[in-house]
Amino acid sequence: MNIGVDAAALGMSGAVVASTNDVNSVYWNPAGLTHLEDHQISLMHANYFANIAQYDYIGYASPIDDRSAWGISMIRFGVDDIMDTTQLIDNQGNIDYNRIRLFSTADYGFTFSYARKLPVDGFQYGVNAKVIRRVIGKFANSWGFGFDFGLQFERNGWNFGLMLRDITTTYNVWNIDEEEYKKIANAIPGENNELPESTEITLPKAQLGVSKKIEFHGDYSLLVATNLNMRFEQTNDIISSKVVSIDPALGFEFGYTDLVFLRAGAGNFQNVTQLDNTEKLNFQPNIGLGFKYKGIQVDYALTDLGNQSTALYSNIFSLKVDLGIFR
Repeated sequence: MNIGVDAAALGMSGAVVASTNDVNSVYWNPAGLTHLEDHQISLMHANYFANIAQYDYIGYASPIDDRSAWGISMIRFGVDDIMDTTQLIDNQGNIDYNRIRLFSTADYGFTFSYARKLPVDGFQYGVNAKVIRRVIGKFANSWGFGFDFGLQFERNGWNFGLMLRDITTTYNVWNIDEEEYKKIANAIPGENNELPESTEITLPKAQLGVSKKIEFHGDYSLLVATNLNMRFEQTNDIISSKVVSIDPALGFEFGYTDLVFLRAGAGNFQNVTQLDNTEKLNFQPNIGLGFKYKGIQVDYALTDLGNQSTALYSNIFSLKVDLGIFR
């Protein structure tokens, strides 16, 4: 739930909390759903770690009336066809490759969103209810839940956004198959003899964003946006303390006649300790390209251009369709 969705947003390093205004607001800031004029659907696919992991997303949103909207989405991040070799060697020490089985491990996030304009002109808010499902083959699975809250404010061409994630903390409660666990508990003597923790807690996070769109001669536009991504713990972020750590992100989108878009961004600024105990500032540069025609938008993003950070680059594709074109 931390990676993000939509190639257009990821090409700008996710610096869209203030500017998001379509179906993908269900992830970035549900308050942006109030800008919807018709039903929209969005799809995204990405490969991570040399195609080992698959990351997929689908979202749908629709206006309720002229002041409110709703949306729903699903995210899946999974690794499939993992070999289960726990039964490779039988009790007699014989190796039998027919005993190998395949399994998948996957995380699912289901989000239900509602947004509404406030009586104060330019203000809107949104709420997400999230259900988290995690599966590790037949070994373990979990259910979790949490809530997000978002605000947007528009004034004199400037857009401001605030996204509070996991505001009540997000809980995941695991159910571990003890019979399956016993099969691997003594694989290494003295290790893995106790069941893992059955509860995971995701702490709250906050994102503060500002954006402004500049028009040039009617045909050209430039969207400039920035985020301050805050975690309430000490991390390797470029700004870090015991109270809060801040990771800034900056994004740009250059558009021509609302038809072609070029994007760039930088984020994930981290102080990384080197082998000689010195610190180096790493960051993740992204670029993107998009085309929009008659309500259909296709976007592409390449994240971590030039391998400037410790993350691995990924190719991300997404599709957004305004369903009103089919009427």
